[in-house]
Amino acid sequence: MDMNMLMRQAQNMQRQLEKKKKEVEEKEFVVTSNGGAITVTIMGNKKVNKIEIDEDLLDDKDMLQDLLTVAMNEAIKKVDDEMNKVMNEATGGMRMPGMF
Repeated sequence: MDMNMLMRQAQNMQRQLEKKKKEVEEKEFVVTSNGGAITVTIMGNKKVNKIEIDEDLLDDKDMLQDLLTVAMNEAIKKVDDEMNKVMNEATGGMRMPGMF
């Protein structure tokens, strides 16, 4: 295999990885907390689209803050897990520096 062929393959892999990354970034993730009392909708680029809060939680500020923290952290973890899964599938587990 010559060096030009290897370079083309590497460039193709990089394009495929970028495409997969963009697909995840445009995907919507929904996380619920406390049996649906809080729902967080977040995009794969970690921008929050919507937060829904059960009216019963509005009277307990401390609980609301705790549940929001848990839901947001879980939403971010869900996005990170999906991105890692997609990248591992695309690279066969090989680490690609600078890809994400």
